[in-house]
Amino acid sequence: MFDLDGTLTDSERAITGSVRHALSLQGIEDQPVEKLRTFIGPSLYDSFVREYGMSEEDALRGVRDYRADYEAGRLYDVDVYPGIPGLIERLYDAGRCLVLVTSKPEMFSGKILEHIGLRKYFTYISAPAPAVRDSNKSGLILVAADVLGLKKEECVMIGDTSYDILGARDAGVASIGVTYGFGSRESLISAGADYIADDASELGKILLG
Repeated sequence: MFDLDGTLTDSERAITGSVRHALSLQGIEDQPVEKLRTFIGPSLYDSFVREYGMSEEDALRGVRDYRADYEAGRLYDVDVYPGIPGLIERLYDAGRCLVLVTSKPEMFSGKILEHIGLRKYFTYISAPAPAVRDSNKSGLILVAADVLGLKKEECVMIGDTSYDILGARDAGVASIGVTYGFGSRESLISAGADYIADDASELGKILLG
């Protein structure tokens, strides 16, 4: 089970660009990129509330403005991390069931997977409905396992932030934290990652070794 942003794709330009746009429409300008990066991983609604103390109305407006800008084309402004396409193909050829587990609604995540040429390898996309505000990924993991008839001990969640690792823990599945994305090694270890990988090569050794 793979996370998308920070695990398969470097999506910083796309996400921070649309966040910056949404904030500007509420008169919030010149935000440090470090703060904008915190939007990568959790739900947009949670991020607007957490980082800017927005009311429910303003946070929902922020989500709408973000998505309008993102859907207009910015969602494709991503880079695939080195070695990921080859790893995904090797896992597929080895008979592994590949699932995307992401906080990004399928109307976006599916298009991105298609754009980067990896959609054909994934059996299922577990993503929230557009109106869902929850950042916890455990439910998405459990839905995927249920839909595909997988036992928890057969599953491993791979992601770059504590949200992925905590979601795996709460769902009762193993986890691998990748350090090349947007989370830190320390946060992944603190969240309880079972394994740590610094690049696609190390990730492949854990999954196929």
